[in-house]
Amino acid sequence: MEQLSFFAEAGQTVGLPVDILTYQSDFLAPAFSDEMLAHLIQNTPWKQKVVRYYDKEVITPRLSAWYGDPEQIDYNALGKSIPLKWTEELLQLKERVEPVAGINFNSVLLNYYRNGQDSVTWHSDNETVMGSHPIIASLSFGQVRCFDIRLKENHAEKYSIRLEHGSLLLMKGDLQQKWDHRIAKSKQYMKPRINLTFRRIINPLLHD
Repeated sequence: MEQLSFFAEAGQTVGLPVDILTYQSDFLAPAFSDEMLAHLIQNTPWKQKVVRYYDKEVITPRLSAWYGDPEQIDYNALGKSIPLKWTEELLQLKERVEPVAGINFNSVLLNYYRNGQDSVTWHSDNETVMGSHPIIASLSFGQVRCFDIRLKENHAEKYSIRLEHGSLLLMKGDLQQKWDHRIAKSKQYMKPRINLTFRRIINPLLHD
């Protein structure tokens, strides 16, 4: 069973490494965030993935959807499925986060955490299709959940951020190479939460 979050729910961990994470709690206005949460829950074609974990097939404890630029990337060459086409709302959000991130994104992964039992286990977003040091912009809507990170070489070094409604988290630097992150399960009552992670996929045909 996945471990519950070991961090306090009342605030951010002291000494958060700013070279790998930048957090802005009030990036989007509350009223706009409320509208976006309701829209995404109702209008996104959510699916529950089945992934292989060691020698077993496991159903992911959350729903997801992936959008992107199919006309700019050879997804077959990358071994990736073709993403859904951008919606007007997702493009609007992309335009807001790009100036802050300093990069143009060409895809976004949406995750829908329906309650406290929905989660994502320890992992790194270190796929080679995003390059060695990707910048990922993470928008959160709905229930506050703790984003935990731990150093791969020393699990005793760990931090946590409470991802608030309408907040923006930039993941950068060595985060994906040297750290793992997760959203842990919670025994407390949790309302729905949606997270959007904007990414830039590199087309190998353009980088020969």
